[in-house]
Amino acid sequence: MRSHEIDYKIFGEDIQIVEIELDPYETVIAEAGSMLFMEDGIQFETKMGDGSQPQQSFFGKLLQAGSRALMGESIFMTHFTNRVPQMKRKVAFAAPYPGTIKAVNLSEIMGNTLIVQKDAFLCAAMGTSISIHFNQRLGSGFFGGEGFILEKLQGDGMAFIHSGGVVIERQLNNETLRVDTGCVVGFEPQLQFDIERAGSLKSMVFGGEGLFLATLRGTGKVWIQSLPISKLIQRLAPYGGNANKESGSVLGGLGKMFEG
Repeated sequence: MRSHEIDYKIFGEDIQIVEIELDPYETVIAEAGSMLFMEDGIQFETKMGDGSQPQQSFFGKLLQAGSRALMGESIFMTHFTNRVPQMKRKVAFAAPYPGTIKAVNLSEIMGNTLIVQKDAFLCAAMGTSISIHFNQRLGSGFFGGEGFILEKLQGDGMAFIHSGGVVIERQLNNETLRVDTGCVVGFEPQLQFDIERAGSLKSMVFGGEGLFLATLRGTGKVWIQSLPISKLIQRLAPYGGNANKESGSVLGGLGKMFEG
């Protein structure tokens, strides 16, 4: 199925939104709960599946829903369609946490396929297939931050992915790039993705960069995020709970030893 040709604008700096302009009867699909606003004339419907295969059987849709559940995503996707004849209408989607929304034209990607981390997909033109992708390398599954299960986006239209912090795009030309684990938000499928030891034992223990690094080899594009949500949670964790009480004490956490 050919993807619908949608127009878009991205607004914001640290917490972005993407505004999609739909021609009559055009549709955009999105993760459940990501819609920010929609103009009058936009109708939405929750469906089991991405709609890229209109003739797909119920069993096929059930399998697709099961794979989404395995990825930790909702088994349903929301389809937004402009039902107003001869008039364009807009619908907008918000990023789930501070970061960057990246627009990717899948027709410009090798094989019309992009591999992304399982929570990166935000929305896409109708006709885009969203399916499960298993990481074949054992090391990257255990230590890569992304895990065994990734998402595969396929199609010839626009797809929008969200990343934490700033996202940068790198083009590799028969090169090797090492990245902090968890910071790889997406890559073209022809790239070899693996996890390797960060260095010597001394560097691994005292270097502050962790025990492993993600390694990408080959020719293709890779998208890197500066602050994955897992790191953001880790950084904020010390400030939760009784953090305010502790931060007001000269002794900080040691003050607990002297509390009655």
